[in-house]
Amino acid sequence: MKHLLASIILGFLAISFADSQNQKIGIVEHLDEYLPEDIRVINIQGDTILLSSIIKNKPTVLNFVYYRCPGICTPLMDGITEVVNLSDMRLSEDYQIVTISFDYTENHELALKKRNNYSMIVEAEGMEEGWLFFTADSSNVAQLTEATGFSYKKTGNDFIHTAGLILISPDGKITRYLNGTYFLPFEFKLAVIEASKGIPGPTVNRILQFCYSYDPAGQTYVLNITKVAGILIIVIAGLVLLVLTIKPKKAVKT
Repeated sequence: MKHLLASIILGFLAISFADSQNQKIGIVEHLDEYLPEDIRVINIQGDTILLSSIIKNKPTVLNFVYYRCPGICTPLMDGITEVVNLSDMRLSEDYQIVTISFDYTENHELALKKRNNYSMIVEAEGMEEGWLFFTADSSNVAQLTEATGFSYKKTGNDFIHTAGLILISPDGKITRYLNGTYFLPFEFKLAVIEASKGIPGPTVNRILQFCYSYDPAGQTYVLNITKVAGILIIVIAGLVLLVLTIKPKKAVKT
């Protein structure tokens, strides 16, 4: 019985490990690592500048999108807008947001159009100076997404990708990841404060990220029943195995 339970646990652990290894879309956290200082991006005026020259000014909330995205990018940008409007921090003074397209075929004119669209719905002051929109060429996109652990997959003219925010300290260190498209104001503020001090913090919703998967067809996150069931079976099997191990043996009557 003990050997059977042990086999079940090992089996599900192997499946979970294989699933994580085969995952090609998502975010692999690079906490406490630094962004390369030679990454170049293109601003909405069409000028090529060093990303590091912008980040050094203040804590930065970095996020990846592509401006033509028909799916999760809009909920992400709307989520950023909402938390900015609700936050008591001052955009462009206490922190800044940097949005970069990972589709290297998109140009600065498209970035400008997207910036103008959101400038009309962001109520907080400092929008134009505090929420910056960029594009980049293929080499710089690859270098930046690899450094931050952001992975995606091209499907036809579109991409399958996840959503989230990456907090960067003024010296270019990755301090926190906030996954999803909705952000609590207090968590957002704490992440910015920690980034300003260069303090790395754990991702509170990593368990939710593990249990939920992004469905590109429905353009939403759905519960991964296989993972959840696997975890429950492992826990139950582990408890049964523990009980069998520590349960005292009955004395044999002579």
